[in-house]
Amino acid sequence: MRPFCGAIFGAGTIRGAIMKISLIQMNSTGDKAANLAQARALIEQAVALEKPDWIALPEVFDFLGGSKAEKFAAAEILREGPAYALCAGLAAKHGVFIHSGSFIEKNPDGERLSNTTAVFDRQGREIALYRKIHMFDVFKPGEEIVTYDAEGVTFGCAICYDIRFPAMFQALAARGAQAIVLPAAFTLQTGKDHWEVLCRARAIETQCYFLAPAQVGAHQVKSETRLTYGHSLICDPWGHKIAMASDAPGFVTARIDTALVTKVRAAIPVAAQRRETFA
Repeated sequence: MRPFCGAIFGAGTIRGAIMKISLIQMNSTGDKAANLAQARALIEQAVALEKPDWIALPEVFDFLGGSKAEKFAAAEILREGPAYALCAGLAAKHGVFIHSGSFIEKNPDGERLSNTTAVFDRQGREIALYRKIHMFDVFKPGEEIVTYDAEGVTFGCAICYDIRFPAMFQALAARGAQAIVLPAAFTLQTGKDHWEVLCRARAIETQCYFLAPAQVGAHQVKSETRLTYGHSLICDPWGHKIAMASDAPGFVTARIDTALVTKVRAAIPVAAQRRETFA
């Protein structure tokens, strides 16, 4: 992490919660079994090489692409499918928090799907559940913003397209978020122009760490080949990039420290000075 100017942040020591995090970058496709095997292998590698406290997967890590019928076939009932079981099992096996990116959840009505994040603690217990709010196509929008605590760090949940709706991130910060997680599958076309700009903007506006694990590479949607951008990104509360992946599956790791969130918010107290006077 690059140093900050003492004139801005002043002297003195502020104690915060420190956590080592890894973001997994995947090239998921329409082969669910292969996607789960890829996720397992990358998590195992990150644990062996980096020994993180907390790991996040990208959006729809279990199934990306395919037709509407194939999406429904790949979807799983909450807490009963292999994607959920994989994340819970690896969290318990390695004693790490796992933020499952998102997987395709089958709704009880059978007519629509949810794009769902489940979060597991070091014992493999579910501690948070978030369904993507800003949706389209066959997916049903979620209705609630979600935060959770992991050993003194308050994380906020979002997924991909949510990033274009800044009021949601202000609400997460108001609820106490110190780090916001945005698993994504940004297209190459929008990613090259908007990805980094939006991630850094949300970090700056909320004065949170911004943790964005992403999909990368090609997948098939019917007969069309589509490309995702990758560049999984970790930003600090000042908007600096402190880790970024390139354009291949893998992972990036950094340490986050909530003391920095406190310092940034003290230096520019936007939350206290915000005036809700606009129609």
